[in-house]
Amino acid sequence: MKLKSRATFAASLIAAACMFAAGGAHAAATIFNTGAAGTAQIALGINDDGSLNTTAGSVATNSGRTGLSYKFADGAFRDATSPGCYCEGWGVSTSSFGGRSGFANVDSDGGANNLTFGALTGVTGSTATATTSLTNLSGLTVTQTYAPSSNAPGALFEVKVKITNTTGAALNDVKYVRVMDWDVPLTEFNEFVTIKGTASTTLLEKSHLDGFASANPLNTGCDAGCGYGGVDVDLTDAGPADHGAYFRFNFGTIADGGSYEFSIFYGATASERTALAAIAAEGLELYSLGQSSPPSGDPVAGTPATFIFGFKGVGGTALIPTPGSLALVGLGLLGAGMVRRRRA
Repeated sequence: MKLKSRATFAASLIAAACMFAAGGAHAAATIFNTGAAGTAQIALGINDDGSLNTTAGSVATNSGRTGLSYKFADGAFRDATSPGCYCEGWGVSTSSFGGRSGFANVDSDGGANNLTFGALTGVTGSTATATTSLTNLSGLTVTQTYAPSSNAPGALFEVKVKITNTTGAALNDVKYVRVMDWDVPLTEFNEFVTIKGTASTTLLEKSHLDGFASANPLNTGCDAGCGYGGVDVDLTDAGPADHGAYFRFNFGTIADGGSYEFSIFYGATASERTALAAIAAEGLELYSLGQSSPPSGDPVAGTPATFIFGFKGVGGTALIPTPGSLALVGLGLLGAGMVRRRRA
């Protein structure tokens, strides 16, 4: 496996290797949008801490783990988050109780940090739920339920996230991070990345292209983008480069006994046009696209695959790529064409 040359990863890679060598690997699962690898188009590999990139049931042919994989025309699943480094994760924090956080990312953070959790529950061929709480603040709980999306099940998985407060006091500045390193086949480590919805997503606190950033919401060391630029702005086809996507939200105060719910989406389709139709069908408010660069891919159409990472319920409005998108029936029946915006 080709590893990233980023010096910032050295310590975490060593720590992760030691953890797994010591038998610290957690139960996990790979799920499919149809429930079975043979008929599926997309697969997600989920660790029991809720992060992606797992060896359990992995089907990716271009990596030792499955994170977000898409079945290409030759029948092989290829992954867009695990080649090179296992950098996909999430974190939650609050400024209350002196400031506390818990987060998980196999490589960038060396696994789970200050999180208490058990094995995945509700595991079927297409579903799984990860329930975690802060080890030093057990009343702050995050439940993340993975399943095919309701409106675009052939293209997207939906992760229903619920942050619950049973600490006995209000929690202020409750933040959530989700971050991934895009490594899009067939040109892993050299992809085009698009981000849309930053200006209209009111609960978005920070976004940038550094997929190697920590998932700890209290770690703001990459807020300037760690050299990748593209901070807090929409981007179209940034690259080609080894880019990722980082999003940090601030959900404000959650009262004792209260909760906040939103959704994350992961998916892939054969082209940008079909990816945008899936985004419209689910009414995503914020999203990133990962696409391969020439010569293996079509730089205009977003083929042979366009990978999707998005959100709704985060204070934005639905992004409708074309006026007729919501009228399209069936994810594979996309009659409306789209003129691709040319790269600057």
